[in-house]
Amino acid sequence: MTTSKDTTYIQTFDFAGKSITLEDTEAMSDDEQDNFIEFKAGDKLPEIKVMDDSGDEPARGEWGNKLDFLFSCISVSVGLGNVWRFPYLCYKNGGGAFLIVYFIAMTFCGIPIFFQEVAMGQYLGSGGMTLVSQLCPILKGVGIATMTVVFFLDIYYCVIIAWTFFYLFSTFSSLPDLPWDTCDGWWNTEICFRPSDNMTSNDILLAGYKMHNVTKKGITTLVRHTATPVEEFWDHRVLQKNMGVEYGLGTVQWELLGCLFIAWVCVYLIIAKGLHSSGKIIWFTALFPYFVMFILLFRALTLPGAIDGLAYYVHVDWSKLLEGTTWIDGATQIFFAYSVGMGALPALGSYNKFHHDCFKDAIITCIVNTLTCLLAGVLVFSILGYMAHIQETTIHEVVNSGPGLVFLTYPDLVLSLPGSVLWATIFFVMLLVLGVDSEFCNVEALVTGIVDNWPDQLLKHRRKFTVALCALLFCLGIPLVTNGGIFMFQLMDFYSCSGMALLWVCFFQTVAIGWVFGAQRFCDCVEQMTGHKPNIFWYLCWKFFAPMVMFAVFVFYCISYTPVTYGHDYKYPKWAEWMGLCMSYSSMIWVPGYAIYYLLSQPGTLMQNLRQGMSPNMTLRKEANIAIKLQQNLRDGFTPNIKRMQTLAKPPPLHVSESGVGLLRDNSEYEMGNLRRDDSFNI
Repeated sequence: MTTSKDTTYIQTFDFAGKSITLEDTEAMSDDEQDNFIEFKAGDKLPEIKVMDDSGDEPARGEWGNKLDFLFSCISVSVGLGNVWRFPYLCYKNGGGAFLIVYFIAMTFCGIPIFFQEVAMGQYLGSGGMTLVSQLCPILKGVGIATMTVVFFLDIYYCVIIAWTFFYLFSTFSSLPDLPWDTCDGWWNTEICFRPSDNMTSNDILLAGYKMHNVTKKGITTLVRHTATPVEEFWDHRVLQKNMGVEYGLGTVQWELLGCLFIAWVCVYLIIAKGLHSSGKIIWFTALFPYFVMFILLFRALTLPGAIDGLAYYVHVDWSKLLEGTTWIDGATQIFFAYSVGMGALPALGSYNKFHHDCFKDAIITCIVNTLTCLLAGVLVFSILGYMAHIQETTIHEVVNSGPGLVFLTYPDLVLSLPGSVLWATIFFVMLLVLGVDSEFCNVEALVTGIVDNWPDQLLKHRRKFTVALCALLFCLGIPLVTNGGIFMFQLMDFYSCSGMALLWVCFFQTVAIGWVFGAQRFCDCVEQMTGHKPNIFWYLCWKFFAPMVMFAVFVFYCISYTPVTYGHDYKYPKWAEWMGLCMSYSSMIWVPGYAIYYLLSQPGTLMQNLRQGMSPNMTLRKEANIAIKLQQNLRDGFTPNIKRMQTLAKPPPLHVSESGVGLLRDNSEYEMGNLRRDDSFNI
């Protein structure tokens, strides 16, 4: 507070995101400076100057409009997992039985946690790394663990995009045919077998292949060992893989390396200016896959055998509901599909305006995500029925498993469609969009989380930091495009970003919000932002149902743990398994590790540090502070009621809260001399 020559007193404060300057002829008392501005009834209303925030401190960006955020959520939550993972788990767990589990897990765990992450990111205006630490300082390790998981995810997820680029470019390399429709390529082996629609011709061709002894579950049978052109193209042309990690990584697959570089350039160009500048791109990446999927769906439903696939899709095998794996796969699909625990959702929510109704967006996004899974299920099971019909086999024997599932089944599908080159192009462009839109949202989550943790050092240099981070992630992804890279990819996919690590992060995050911060207090935060308080169902989910589900899944996962394998027969050596476990522990260790560090590093006693670590230490947005005061005033019976009243003789000073200044638009509308204290503001 400063004084001019005419003893004019100036008070500056933040109001609705703006810097407000008030000039008056009398000074304020010390106990009034923080919360109240003093006017004297009968005096002229002081001049209010609203100044833009034009200081040197950079402001956090916001979405251009409300729909940008909605489509961003759809982009990050709808990805490759909806296209192949959901249908695969569905048929694995009995079709309709899996759907029952899926909807139960979605209702009591998936949607509540999705909304919880988005809402807290919006309320605090921060990403995944700093969110939990503000609510429960002792659990700051949860944010670090989240960023570690996302760090691993960003490394290997972009490799999938590189594979997609490779297939897209290869589609035009041998026109008018497709390169995976032949056994005459330099990558093909002597066991390559290209089947046709003529079953008699297939039997004649198979007679020329050697028989081999194959032992499964103690039973040895004599079979002909063959491989389709699609499998050999994937193994020997795209990956050029060796026999396993025990043989080393081998040499770099230079074509894949070039595709990986192109993938990272695309990701960086989209997020270079932050998510708030890429809203229009998100609109395209969110809508285009649906355009393609509906076209493919129309074609798939007209194929012979499609009805058999759909019948398997909705058939309920009730015995599957008694198996724990069915429930685990259903819950895992929710976490994977909804992108919870990855830090992306709080980062997206942090770019919202404070009073944005994120509840509606969360519900819409989850419904769209689930409908996408169901749509992909109809599409895939129709195709599987057709493939089973052509190959005269069952649906169980059609689908291949492993990290390359989408690159084995769908290329084989387009070979059976007229205009295979066109269909291959459309499909791989769709996969490219699905992969890129999820990847750049995940990278943005990592950037936002780190920048929010060190804003003074990084916020002004966000673009340079993004370039450096993308370059680092590109370099760390190079081992995954070597001859042994696919085996390393499988290790990262199995250990670093799913299973124990993801469940561990989600559980402690939910406990921090629902129990330490308090589910009731979180409901109050939602009410401050949206004007509506969540009902008892959401409270019970955040407080009890979601933590219980995640705890049960985590315990069952640990009990039923089995080492990772590649395909059906390759088993990793013990040192590789331990390396994978170290990836999981590298994120999990941050939660207990930081808690111990916090207890020992703070100046108080252990109990004092524990109580302090369990108390929220939030850096609120300006709008949040105003909303808290308004909510408290309303609970205390505060009711704004400005009326024209006669001036009282020698009226006492009138105290108006900062939020009430906005009600005094100008002195011509509300003359201070016409205000009466007891009827103006019911304080």
